[in-house]
Amino acid sequence: MNIILVGKNHGKSRTLHLNLPLAAGLGFLVLGLLAVSVWSGYRMALSEVQVQEPSESELAAHWQARLDDQKAELAQVRQNVRQQVDALTLRLGEMQGRLLRLDALGQRFVETGVVASDEFDFSQPAAVGGPEDDLNGDSFTAPQLTDMIDSLAQRIEDREHQLRMLDIVSSQKKLEHERYVEGRPITWGWLSSKYGYRSDPFTGKRTWHNGVDLAGREGSDIISVAAGVVTFAGERYGYGNLVEVEHGDGLVTRYAHAKTVKTKVGEVVQKGQVLAAMGSTGRSTGPHVHFEVLQNGKSKNPETYISRASR
Repeated sequence: MNIILVGKNHGKSRTLHLNLPLAAGLGFLVLGLLAVSVWSGYRMALSEVQVQEPSESELAAHWQARLDDQKAELAQVRQNVRQQVDALTLRLGEMQGRLLRLDALGQRFVETGVVASDEFDFSQPAAVGGPEDDLNGDSFTAPQLTDMIDSLAQRIEDREHQLRMLDIVSSQKKLEHERYVEGRPITWGWLSSKYGYRSDPFTGKRTWHNGVDLAGREGSDIISVAAGVVTFAGERYGYGNLVEVEHGDGLVTRYAHAKTVKTKVGEVVQKGQVLAAMGSTGRSTGPHVHFEVLQNGKSKNPETYISRASR
């Protein structure tokens, strides 16, 4: 083998003559150097990759940090759910209290006869039922439950308003009924003297009688024919023991000749309340009650009020 070497000066060249063994040696030398350089580069690259890969401890720390973040997120979700449940529980508690008040008000209407007890039983839950299209339906979500509670709360508020109005009307009717003068002022007895002109039992002369006399058993109850306020309770000339009750709108009733008085001035009395015991005090011939009705100071025929139909 010939190797030609060209120099820089004057373009002169030189020729080297290599035999085959020498050329083979040089070739193996070059290949060896190349293999060494390639292997060195591979080891360097592998060492750099190994340096960049995280260790097991670093991987464990990384996954632990991710788990901690997820735990924190889960704790926040649980807290939010707990707050929502607490809020819904408070709403349900408020609604339960309002329903109890509605039941109590409804029971009052039943007891006072505003509504029929056989139609509304406020001590029992409302009857419901009907076939279901899908017995395996999905559960309600929290937003759906919230919407349902809001809707139910609005319905309860509307019913409360309606029942309050009904209660006001019922109370007014009851007050009017209590103040409505009607019926007899005794629980047992009979009419012994009418309203108007009559023969005086003591003189026999024709005289005016401002009330009616209702005779009965001594000591029997004398009752108020309407609710009102006692304006007089004591002895008065001619009347004996007298009770006077004012019912409003200028209407006054009087109950005279009582054996004993069982009320006092200023007391608020109800319709049918006992005012006194029947007797024969004052200008009287026997046990009875002298019953008068006055409208703005003028006497009225008590028989008109006794025979009134109840409201």
